[in-house]
Parts: sequence; C-alpha cells; structure tokens
Amino acid sequence: MTPFGEKLRALRSERGVSQKAMARAIGVSAAYLSALEHGRRGAPTWTLIQKTIGYFNVIWDDAEELARLAETSHPRVKLDTSGLSPAATELANVLAENIEKLDEAELRRITASIRAALGRT
Repeated sequence: MTPFGEKLRALRSERGVSQKAMARAIGVSAAYLSALEHGRRGAPTWTLIQKTIGYFNVIWDDAEELARLAETSHPRVKLDTSGLSPAATELANVLAENIEKLDEAELRRITASIRAALGRT
C-alpha cells in the first residue's frame, strides 16, 4: 500500500464509501481504485487527486496532504546516482537491498531523519 492509497482507504472508511461507489462517482473503475490503494498502480494523476478532493469535499490542509501523499506514492522508485558522491550511491543501494527488512517504526524514523536533514517537516 502507498501513502496515498492508505489515506484514500481511510477517507473511504471514515465516510462509509465503497470502492465501487467512489469509482463510479469519479469516473474510474473499482479495479483501478483498488490497485491504486494497494500500490499496484503508480501515483495518481493531478486530475484524479482533484476529483478525490472534490468527492470528499476536503478542506485546504487535507487537500494539500493528499497532493503531498500522491507525490510520495510511486510504488516503484528508480534512483540515478550517477554524478553523485559514493556515499549517495551507497545509501541508495543499501536502502534498495534492505527496505523490506525494516519495520514501520524504523521506516518512519529514517524518513523523519532524512526530512530533517533536508529541512522539511
């Protein structure tokens, strides 16, 4: 599941909406919505994000969160470290080779550490 998929599922659950009903309302198939929630599809398009925001009638902060989550919801990530330092290449490879071994708490801690190093929240 991707961050966007997790949030989408939570929004549907909170409002008691089925995938089928939501899919029909925003003009996609229920199979696509399911694949999006489970991380079997890439990040949603801006149009789909806008339709989702409109469908759930979310406020500004929540709309920004949905857009941010969509940006970080590519289930297959490619990194090109050519031209970067050896440390950058090592980090990318260590993470790629071992990410499945990390539990949720470790993943959140590493993500927070990287965001802090980048000066982001």
